[in-house]
Amino acid sequence: MTLRTPIVCVLGHVDHGKTTLLDRIRGSTIVDLESGAITQHIGATEVPISAIAKVCGPLFTGKFIVPGLLFIDTPGHHAFTTLRSRGGALADIAVLVVDINEGFLPQTIESLNILKKSRTPFVVAANKIDRINGWQTHENMPFVQGYQKQTAHIQQELDRELYELIGKLYEYGFSADRYDRISDFRTTVSVIPISAKTGEGVSDMLMVLLGLAQRFLEENLRVSTTGAGVCTILEVGETTGLGTTVDVILHDGRLSVGDTIVVGGQPVVTTKVRALLKPKPMTEIWSNEIYDHVKHVTAASGIAIAAPNLEHAIAGSTIRVVSDDASLVVKEIESEISAVQITTDSDGVVISADTIGSLEAITGELRSADIPIRVAKIGNISRRDVIEAETSNDPLYRTIIGFRVDTLPDAEEELQRSGTKLFRSDVIYQLIEDYQNWVSKEKAIVEKKISEAVIKPGRFMLLDGCVFRQSNPAVVGVRIIGGVVRTGVAVMRTDGVQIGIVKGIQEHGESLRDARYRDEVAFAIEGPTVGRQIKERDMLFVDIPERHAKMVEQELRNTLSPDAIETFEEFLAIKRKDNPFWGR
Repeated sequence: MTLRTPIVCVLGHVDHGKTTLLDRIRGSTIVDLESGAITQHIGATEVPISAIAKVCGPLFTGKFIVPGLLFIDTPGHHAFTTLRSRGGALADIAVLVVDINEGFLPQTIESLNILKKSRTPFVVAANKIDRINGWQTHENMPFVQGYQKQTAHIQQELDRELYELIGKLYEYGFSADRYDRISDFRTTVSVIPISAKTGEGVSDMLMVLLGLAQRFLEENLRVSTTGAGVCTILEVGETTGLGTTVDVILHDGRLSVGDTIVVGGQPVVTTKVRALLKPKPMTEIWSNEIYDHVKHVTAASGIAIAAPNLEHAIAGSTIRVVSDDASLVVKEIESEISAVQITTDSDGVVISADTIGSLEAITGELRSADIPIRVAKIGNISRRDVIEAETSNDPLYRTIIGFRVDTLPDAEEELQRSGTKLFRSDVIYQLIEDYQNWVSKEKAIVEKKISEAVIKPGRFMLLDGCVFRQSNPAVVGVRIIGGVVRTGVAVMRTDGVQIGIVKGIQEHGESLRDARYRDEVAFAIEGPTVGRQIKERDMLFVDIPERHAKMVEQELRNTLSPDAIETFEEFLAIKRKDNPFWGR
């Protein structure tokens, strides 16, 4: 038995500084490589004890037997509940990063719930103290020293912000205090003011993490150096010269070149480890830095595995080393994968993502937005996906949403031929936003077409002394009393009798398509004779067909002007005098 590296999960709201904090620790710029400056996949960084000693400087006192800290950097956007849950389950201890100026936001609360559910001990990094108005920055200085150099006013401001966070933690059932004021770390959550940007307080945080891990987690960290290795797959990708590889966290036992492993995927595969690639300390697995080829590795470690038939591996699933009959392990892992089900609908959009975690995340986001899903799959967009989308009954669902995937050549051809809409991005919230904006525009276009086709309310009065022709057609001067009157509409009297059709509208000799409220124009009305069916000062209404009247009342009423609404109410009263259910 030996003491493995504690696994530390970094969680928090989007843009509260999780990756920047790790960059400060490892001196890298991983944050600059991320789509939308938001971490979209879990990464893992091994920070050896020697590096921690260097960062902490004079604070690094006492004897530490843990070999370092293995950080898992989790996506901050709220769509990644599943990935964060996996990270939380893997972690021995967590860092909840909170912007001290913004406080608790939705993903902060979500992260707290994950930590509570998984019973993971954690500390709170109250980040961005350098943004407190008037704060005097002291690069990389321990918090207490930097705090003592601030004016009394700034100290009071920081304390106020800090105790708002502590009060919020209390609301969620956690006793918390500033780390240097805690006497019992078992029962009280440490809140550590830091600036990931300037490095202030980062050394304090590392020392608290080391102390908690060594003092309270020692028994949990003891693992066998010879036991069968158990890994969680973080990413599936390509490595030059080795083909498909998987990035994993080895969280128990030992893994060696030549081991037989069972890999969670579609399908589950049994294969042999061909190579183990360990990132150099202080780099992330996925950042494509130079790897060290190693013969074996023990928990806890971030490692890339090269082996045949890994192309079917699924991120988020398990890899286990087997020594005897692999069939039992295969059944166990198949059971784990089948437990992750994406429920689909009879009609909806087609989604395609690069990992099972991403697929779960984007599915959850679409469900939250009440967007149905017809097909949910892992992998690049194929011609079959386009054909699936084409067959949707709703034009708004003839859509493919792709996250971190490519479009295959045959799919490109089918997309151009069919006109199926494709949304593709490396940032989930951007995908959802783009789709919703497109749907809004498409609905507006459809509503405009419907609105233009529907006959709307209108009424007019025949003016005194303005009869220019009595019949065939009758040409009379009118004033529009409410709504709109277009050419081609039928008109009726106030007794509900239809008397003719408006064949033409003119104003000062110019033909018009319609006339609106308060306009005074000349109408050519086919059907009636002035003096018989109609006479001067008569009020006439547009005779709206019943089907159109239903649409006006149920769908277009809020688009009508007050004069049109009044006209419509009077029109309905006429129609419903003898039939109360007309147009309902």
